[in-house]
Amino acid sequence: MLKTLSVIGYFGMIGGLLGLVALRAIFSDSPFGISVQVAAVILAVWARVTFRRRSFHVAANPTEGGLVTCGPYHFIRHPIYTAICFSTAAGVAAHWSWAAGACGGVVIGSLAMRMFCEESLVAVRYPEYREYAAHTWRMIPYVY
Repeated sequence: MLKTLSVIGYFGMIGGLLGLVALRAIFSDSPFGISVQVAAVILAVWARVTFRRRSFHVAANPTEGGLVTCGPYHFIRHPIYTAICFSTAAGVAAHWSWAAGACGGVVIGSLAMRMFCEESLVAVRYPEYREYAAHTWRMIPYVY
């Protein structure tokens, strides 16, 4: 069931992002929003490089090779999802409309669902995950 929900979350995220593209609301045009999106890209690239050659799965499948706890994963458990959420929020804020807000809400809600699915599946695969999760923030240090 968790893998199925994670697939729904993945396609929800893609659908929301495509909606933002169609609305031309995916990229911010304000200096602050652009800086948030640049920082989000840097965070996502840092996380991807730290994650190395592990593959990405549409369904939340814990990868082989042990738990990654270095790089941005030392501070937050979901740096790539965090980057997508911040980038999405900056685009929606710069081009606010109810449609853009709905698409952004779908992206962020879908990623939240996917995060919870992944955490449950990773905890089963790697028992040390619970200890790691107890000492790291999910997305924003000292906030969430």
